[in-house]
Amino acid sequence: MKRIGLLTSGGDAPGMNAAIRAVVRTGIYFGMEVYGVECGYAGLINDELIPMSMRSVSDIVQRGGTMLRTARCLEMLTKEGQQKAVKTLKNRGIEGLVVIGGDGSFRGAKVLSEEYGIPTIGIPGTIDNDLAYTDYTLGFDTAVNTCLDIINKLRDTMTSHERISVVEVMGRHCGDIALYAGIGSGAEIIVVPEVPYDMDDIVMRINRSRANQKHSNIIVIAEGVMSATAFAKQLQEVTTYSVRPTTIGHVQRGGSPSMQDRMLAAQFGNKAVRLLKDGIGNRVIGIRDNHIIDMDIIEAVSMKKKFNFELYNTLQMISM
Repeated sequence: MKRIGLLTSGGDAPGMNAAIRAVVRTGIYFGMEVYGVECGYAGLINDELIPMSMRSVSDIVQRGGTMLRTARCLEMLTKEGQQKAVKTLKNRGIEGLVVIGGDGSFRGAKVLSEEYGIPTIGIPGTIDNDLAYTDYTLGFDTAVNTCLDIINKLRDTMTSHERISVVEVMGRHCGDIALYAGIGSGAEIIVVPEVPYDMDDIVMRINRSRANQKHSNIIVIAEGVMSATAFAKQLQEVTTYSVRPTTIGHVQRGGSPSMQDRMLAAQFGNKAVRLLKDGIGNRVIGIRDNHIIDMDIIEAVSMKKKFNFELYNTLQMISM
């Protein structure tokens, strides 16, 4: 394989630039030409490709976001859009494609591999950690650490005023950011889509902590449950303590990637190119039990994410 393409799709995640760098430099190491696709699948459909070089990916490993930019592309869901994308690849002489993104991005890669015979490798780039086949996705660690920094600051002011802070983090269907940020920050309560909440139990836990001389409470809630504002309003109606909502928002997507995300980016990108070099496509890269793995993309996207109830129960025990 002499010429490959690379795109980032869907929501951006810290570490995408580091993965771009790893793909480009590994490709060049093996004598390949590497083309970057701008703005995700939309750029592939509209033939917006640029040649990548060693220097074009210099000084990006520490930068958040994606230098190739990203966009959601509904046209890629249509046959016409898919055929345009394939035409671009063929006209450009691109023999294989690396796609960095989440579940929706992988479904586009699956179509290109399965229906059009384009060898495609997926790298899991999403802060939500919502892909079942891999222990961690690229960007998740950085996003959680961003949340931790903000929650630490909120704890200071909540303790000063003896308030309850309801902190909304990202996660529409997967509560992993809330779970990990909750445990890491010492939050008293987490509320996630996978576990129905009981407001009476939450009030009981708050009252118990106050009886134990605690002067503040942190509740971390995933956006997929409801907004921090709506939850704070419900809670304020059944407690006498002052409740303040905070939505962390898109700041979770930005910032310099953590060491873990930089390491994953390097390993994921390198593995993706080595598979394409050997003529292997229709795979996704991941990490399981601290080993870099690859598996069939169809199998990967069909797997259902399992919530870590052991970690959830750990928080219940230690957040008194």
